[in-house]
Amino acid sequence: MSKEIKISISEKRCKQCGICAALCPKQVIEQEVGQVPVAVHMDKCIGCKLCEMRCPDFAIDVEVK
Repeated sequence: MSKEIKISISEKRCKQCGICAALCPKQVIEQEVGQVPVAVHMDKCIGCKLCEMRCPDFAIDVEVK
């Protein structure tokens, strides 16, 4: 049975630092320079929540069901 995972990134809180994209072990999150990152490869996400834990602005919420 696979996990249902949802990643939400707050545009208001995010300062586009790139930490989430750099630390994701499965390259789920991508970011263009000067843009808010986007979770584009959700099929690869393992729900580790590393992006959520390391975000300095608490802009990422990962829900694993």
